[in-house]
Amino acid sequence: MGRKIIVVTAAYGADQVREAGGQRAMLPVIAGAGADGVEIRRELFNDAELAALPMLAQSVELLGLLACYSAPDSLFTPDGALNPQLPRYLAEASALNALWLKVSLGHFCDKQQLDALRPLLESSGMALVVENDQTDFGQLAPMQRFKAACRVMALPVTLTFDMGNWLWVGDSPEEAAQRLAPAVSYIHVKAAEPHRHHFRAVPPAGKNCRWMALLDTLPGDVPRGIEFPLEGPDLMAVTRHYVNLLREE
Repeated sequence: MGRKIIVVTAAYGADQVREAGGQRAMLPVIAGAGADGVEIRRELFNDAELAALPMLAQSVELLGLLACYSAPDSLFTPDGALNPQLPRYLAEASALNALWLKVSLGHFCDKQQLDALRPLLESSGMALVVENDQTDFGQLAPMQRFKAACRVMALPVTLTFDMGNWLWVGDSPEEAAQRLAPAVSYIHVKAAEPHRHHFRAVPPAGKNCRWMALLDTLPGDVPRGIEFPLEGPDLMAVTRHYVNLLREE
């Protein structure tokens, strides 16, 4: 079938997801569009949904989908410590039967901060991927330092490469791809265009645009996640269009 295509539930918009009945209600759309998996977003849960992760995991499995889990938090706190919520997030990812937990980097300075991470990952058995976000800590320089430290420490932590976020922090997506590609295990596909005083996420406009060309400099065999807006009267058809585009490109 080729590369795996993941649909991020947030691509449908928080309001749309809530009106549909939550992330569980989006699963038939994602499965019907031919996607391989779903990225479940912690920030879209209410308390009851967060307490029912095993039921959600069962629904994901029944539809033949893979799951990954995203927590809107950073690996390191402002004082440089490992996030004390990380064990909770790892446990939630396990309850979801997720392939990995995704977080942002946060206040990373040097490899000594990683000492406490190894036993936590070993005990949880959950894979961890770290994403470049839209803060200063998501810039290329700290992401490179983190990648190098993980390599030196032989830590099994890889990167989520968010294609569009580099513009938010003033970096070149193309340069970031060249420098980080060997450590990338997951790609958030997201084009971006200027909007007012910043940028906004948009779908990649055809096979020959800058954003589709960027994929050629990233690993071709890692999952690609759709994180740009999916909108229209027929969400399954819209989703299927982009699933097919990203699988074939």
